[in-house]
Formats: sequence, C-alpha cells, structure tokens
Amino acid sequence: MKVVIFCGGYGVRMGEETRSIPKPMIEIGGRPILWHIMRYYAAWGHNDFILCLGYKGDVVKRYFLSYDGAMLNDFVLDRGSNGTKVELLSKDLEEWRITFVDTGLNATIGERLKAIGPHLGDDDVFLATYGDGLTDAPLPDLVDAFRESGKTAQFLSVRPNFNAHLVSTDLEGNVTAVEDMSRSDLRINGGFFVFRREILDRIEPGDELVEETFARLIADRELVAYPYEGFFGVMDTIKDRQRLDTMHESGQAPWQHLSLDGIPV
Repeated sequence: MKVVIFCGGYGVRMGEETRSIPKPMIEIGGRPILWHIMRYYAAWGHNDFILCLGYKGDVVKRYFLSYDGAMLNDFVLDRGSNGTKVELLSKDLEEWRITFVDTGLNATIGERLKAIGPHLGDDDVFLATYGDGLTDAPLPDLVDAFRESGKTAQFLSVRPNFNAHLVSTDLEGNVTAVEDMSRSDLRINGGFFVFRREILDRIEPGDELVEETFARLIADRELVAYPYEGFFGVMDTIKDRQRLDTMHESGQAPWQHLSLDGIPV
C-alpha cells in the first residue's frame, strides 16, 4: 500500500532552523523526523512512499540520494583476505521505494494530494500523513476499520497533547469549570489518514483538504475517525521538538518500539 507524505510546507513556527531546511528534515535523535515517520510505516510492511515536496525539496532529495547506511546504523567491518566488507547490523532504506514529486511551493494539502494522483498506480486504498507527526497506533487495525466502514476517508482521532485549559462559564460570565484540555472529551485530527482513490475526485482547486474537501465528505457521511488513546506527538514548535528529542534520548520513544517487520519489541 502506498504512503503519501506531505513535505512541502514552510514550518515557520520552528524558528531559525527552517530557513535552511524544511520542517520534515529537522532531526530527532540524529535523523530527520521524516525518516522516523517512514520507518513507522515500514515497520508495518508499507515501504512504497510518495513524498509531496515543496519548500526546499532539494534538501529532502539530497538526503536520500546521499544516504549512507553504514554511517547511520551499527555495522561489522571485515577486512579479510577477500577484501573489505561492511555488514549492516540494522537496515532501513534497503526495501524502501521513494517517489519524489514537486507539488509546488505554495500549494495547499488538497492540491498536493491531487498532484500525486498519477503516481498511485492501480491502488484503490492508500495511506497519507503530514511530515511532522509521530504515533505508535496499530496501523493494520486502522486499515481494517477503514475497509469495514466502506467510507472514502478516515483519520486518526487523538486527544490534544499541548498545555491549555478549557473554560466553561454561565450566561453571566461566572466560571463554572476549568478543565485540562488533555483530560477533556475534546479530540483532534491526528493527521494519519487512510483514503480511497475517489477522494481525488472530491478535491477542487484551492482546497485545503481538512477544511473544504472534508466538509463535502462530512455532508455525504463519507468521513470516519479512528479514536486512539496511545501515543501521538506533533513537532509544531521548538518546544515540541525538544520533547520528542528527549523521549528519543531516554529510550522512551513509543514510535520506535516496532521492529522493521512490524513486530513490537
């Protein structure tokens, strides 16, 4: 199943770093968050990626064109009589097929998705996500739930993980409740999607996918949400990046606890 990743935005809230690289190339634990996202899908057997490029897309291309597995993985160096051999102890990109598509500098997400239509081949169902979010959600369960629904689109529904409080008041302005947003019933779009191919026919010029296109799907009862209570983290700000980096360094990064054959470790 193909995986579409939106990598073309500016990422202005990430500060100075995105002046030279696009947000999906900002590193978590020494590797771009884009790599971590791709590895998540690869862990469940989905190795065919379509990258929707835009802002500084050349940086993404150069990273993968010059990727050196020995520099980023453990390996054994054997300088035997038959010459020098390098045996990688862990592998990642060997099975990955990556299609790089320039979808425009200022294109909306809907326009980027529409642009990669010819690269979907004959796939009726495909996966998609943004280039700045991580999760450990069980991908096969998402796909199964989507197929059973018979709908056009599905997204992961998660609880917000940023610090804020919901305030309730009466008609006179008296506060009746202050509730931590993460403990409320409020849920947000986690940005991990499963789509049927016909969603491309629902996208009109200038559409923001989650706003205009999804509004049409909602009206036709063609959009479903998959609720998930496990880990979800988005790298929207410098503080978010620091949090994810700390989780990685501590060995407590939930998105990493999958082997490359999809078996939890």
